[in-house]
Amino acid sequence: MNHPKSVRLVEVGPRDGLQNEAKPVSVEAKVALIDALSAAGHSAVEAGSFVSPKWVPQMANTDQVMARIRRKQGVSYPVLVPNKQGMNGAVEAGVGEIAIFTAASEAFCRKNTNCSIDESFERFAPVMEAAQKHGMKVRGYVSTVIACPYDGKVSPAKVAEVSERLFRMGCYEVSLGDTIGVGTPGDCVAMIDAVAGKMPREKIAAHFHDTYGQSLANILAVMERGIAVFDTAVAGLGGCPYAKGASGNVGTEDVIYLMNGLGISHGVDLDAIAKAGRAICSALGREPASKVAQALKAKVAA
Repeated sequence: MNHPKSVRLVEVGPRDGLQNEAKPVSVEAKVALIDALSAAGHSAVEAGSFVSPKWVPQMANTDQVMARIRRKQGVSYPVLVPNKQGMNGAVEAGVGEIAIFTAASEAFCRKNTNCSIDESFERFAPVMEAAQKHGMKVRGYVSTVIACPYDGKVSPAKVAEVSERLFRMGCYEVSLGDTIGVGTPGDCVAMIDAVAGKMPREKIAAHFHDTYGQSLANILAVMERGIAVFDTAVAGLGGCPYAKGASGNVGTEDVIYLMNGLGISHGVDLDAIAKAGRAICSALGREPASKVAQALKAKVAA
């Protein structure tokens, strides 16, 4: 099997994971989670987003979270920024990296951001300009790269076109998200190959949701196509407020366990991540969705 020697895991639990949870999470619990994730060895922990609290109430206190986390040397704490207004919040919070997001499906883009794909790029222009001025790195997200809850199947060519636009605009990396988690290895490989025809493979990240239990199979499949950056969420937190029935992101614990078994280095401590996952799940009053987290929890309880 043709696997990379090492992978980079981008922890999205504190933002993408928590944004869909109904129970409000305190600033203290978020700060404790982010600090635990960086202490466990993550080099990138998505810390929040500067979006309207009206749309995503869970992210209302991102500025306070950013002020209180213990920023660790060599770790990036990206935040999601939808527009110029959000960018002003990010600048005030002294953020070093931001993420911008669009979709490969028009209907999803409209539901998620209230604008068309082209209009989303118009909104990015002042954000990119400000990022350059303030020396911030910018990561791009593309949602619905396999299928859309409203439009159905999405063509790999469309994903490639949107991804290339983000890359040319100045995103150092583009993360491809199967938002509703319907993809299987064949779909994912076809999509990745289409995108890699338009931009460098090493600038592509994969972001899989585990709705149909295909995430690990998809990760294995695209790793064989040279992808070595994966977005994961501690305890398998998450889902999408705009995609009914989409369950959480692939669990960080599950991905680490897979990588450990394959002898692929990633620099993250499994037990420390599982412990952080148990703490946030206890604050949320729910069980971890990650299979490995559940197994380790049972072991701790035994």
